Amino acid sequence: MEIRVMKNILDANDRLAAENRAYFAKRKITAVNVMASPGSGKTSIILKIIEGLGKEMAISVIEGDIASSIDADTIDKLGIPVVQINTGGGCHLDANMIQTAANAMKIMEGSILFIENVGNLVCPSAFDLGENMKMVIASVPEGHDKPYKYTSMFEAADVIILNKTDLMPYIDFDKESFFKGIKALNSRAPIFEISCRTGDGVKEFLAWLREQTQTN
Repeated sequence: MEIRVMKNILDANDRLAAENRAYFAKRKITAVNVMASPGSGKTSIILKIIEGLGKEMAISVIEGDIASSIDADTIDKLGIPVVQINTGGGCHLDANMIQTAANAMKIMEGSILFIENVGNLVCPSAFDLGENMKMVIASVPEGHDKPYKYTSMFEAADVIILNKTDLMPYIDFDKESFFKGIKALNSRAPIFEISCRTGDGVKEFLAWLREQTQTN
């Protein structure tokens, strides 16, 4: 019975995700589903993107959290259109939430929309939001074993970011093992090593992201 209920939930979500995908395509919006565990640096990376690309392209953000609007308030102060979704305990965003938020925002045509999912490396990978791209962020302090423990998340990724690389000298992080785990699951997704604190690797990542928005 539980399996049937879950299948019905996912089927309904997929239908709404297809509507979202058509909505984004019609308006030439590049939607990026940003997924990571809490504290990995999702908001910090979005802020770096706004800093680096905000003057040359329109950017909007949907912030997903269990509670509070701390991250949305930070982005709003920069003059970026942002909507907060609080799931009230839910461990992921779904296509219905995104449809409601996108309709409320009136996102500019040709823009890039970042959807910061709830901090979680399990549930978000199962729910299609209608996005163009799944961005998965891992960070050095979390350890190098994440691709081995959360396989579905890394399998689904279109791009993977290893954040907080400035901490590498101080933490027992086996980069070779981390990369090996990812490549075993997903050989197509590019991996960027960056540090939001020092700026290392950010320029290369932004250049790649700029190219992707031009081709979508």
